[in-house]
Amino acid sequence: MSTTTEPALSSPGKATEDYPLSPVPAGARRSLLSLAPILAGFTLYSGTLFAGGLVGPSFQFWPNLVGLIVIGNLILGLYAALLGYIAGETGLTTVLMARFSFGNVGSRWVDFILGFTQIGWYAWGSALMATLLNTLAGVPESWNWLIILFFTYAFCSTAYFGYKAMDWLSRLAVPAMVLLMLISLTIAAGDVGGFAGLQAAAVADPLPLGAAITIIVGTFVSGGTQATNWSRFAKDGKAGFIATLIAFFLGNGFLIFSGAFCAKVYGEPDIVQVMAQQGLLIGGLVLFLLNMWTTQDNTIYAFSIAGSNMFRSSRRTLFVLGGATIALFMAWGGIYEGLVQYLILLGTFIPPIGGIIMADYWIYRRGQFPSLETPQPAFNWPGVIAYGGSSAIAYFTGQAGWGIVPVNGVVAALALYVVLSRVLPTQRSAV
Repeated sequence: MSTTTEPALSSPGKATEDYPLSPVPAGARRSLLSLAPILAGFTLYSGTLFAGGLVGPSFQFWPNLVGLIVIGNLILGLYAALLGYIAGETGLTTVLMARFSFGNVGSRWVDFILGFTQIGWYAWGSALMATLLNTLAGVPESWNWLIILFFTYAFCSTAYFGYKAMDWLSRLAVPAMVLLMLISLTIAAGDVGGFAGLQAAAVADPLPLGAAITIIVGTFVSGGTQATNWSRFAKDGKAGFIATLIAFFLGNGFLIFSGAFCAKVYGEPDIVQVMAQQGLLIGGLVLFLLNMWTTQDNTIYAFSIAGSNMFRSSRRTLFVLGGATIALFMAWGGIYEGLVQYLILLGTFIPPIGGIIMADYWIYRRGQFPSLETPQPAFNWPGVIAYGGSSAIAYFTGQAGWGIVPVNGVVAALALYVVLSRVLPTQRSAV
């Protein structure tokens, strides 16, 4: 098996570009106070409300629904936090880690699948802004092309300027969003008659437990796989783990809970629509704007990191603008409407990437990646084959309704990679 090395790897990324092709240096690392809001802003995503709305009506509020939300988000949080630990220790993004797990050429599949997922969601989010303004603010649909144009580039502005801009946005937006949501949930609790009213609320046809946890975990597991884009700025692995766990367990859990709560009280999971019903339309629009901005800038930032790695270019900002332009035409053309189900399906195929990286780092390499300048094979076949096998297992177990699909994919990836890395002859570096 031949090995390859690339001169670009030896050149550290520029600080203004947020080090897309190199580890984050010690001098650029950030505090837990800085990391946690950025990651929390990423998880405070409107789509997660709808996941909560799917689960909420099918279970009694206490202890069934609350327990389910805790378990599902703990699984998601631990998965993302374990990757966050590796990122904090190494300063690397998921796509850079994938070079060791999949090979120099093989890792480009990881770039593609992660980048394509994010650009599809970015198009969906821009189009959703237009739909919301049509519904709640009475803006004519004939203006939608202009609304989409404006928000497509407005949302990517903080991602263009990088970590510092996203940090300041999140520090302002996350507390404001949490406050607005707590106000709405307090009103909803009064409307339903408090705890007794919630307990007495009718329960719809119950979802199977495995399916409910799959919905909770699967909604944002793709984001969890790419949370390393920010946790790599942590001071160390422990800080990366804690910041990511806080965001994905508490942040994502709060959104799931809010969607489930509103669905049980009003039959509507979208808290923005609920706030309009509660007479808080302006607050709802502000909440939605902040919600979308803090997620959309993370989304396009993730695309830019994947694009930089795929083309081995340190010009991350160009990929921000290029990705936003691709998303603009997707949204204008209505392609996003057909992409949503396909992008959700990709959630089945993304978690095994994280499982393989964790197995490669902790079990095969004993917690120490080589330098990025170390020549790597074009394809690391244990990783490539383990990915194909674990993705198939995740897909078919999902079709059969067995277990929790994202967990099935991660566990299968871990097991297959460990076995294959010992069985297949692998050349890790130049001889």
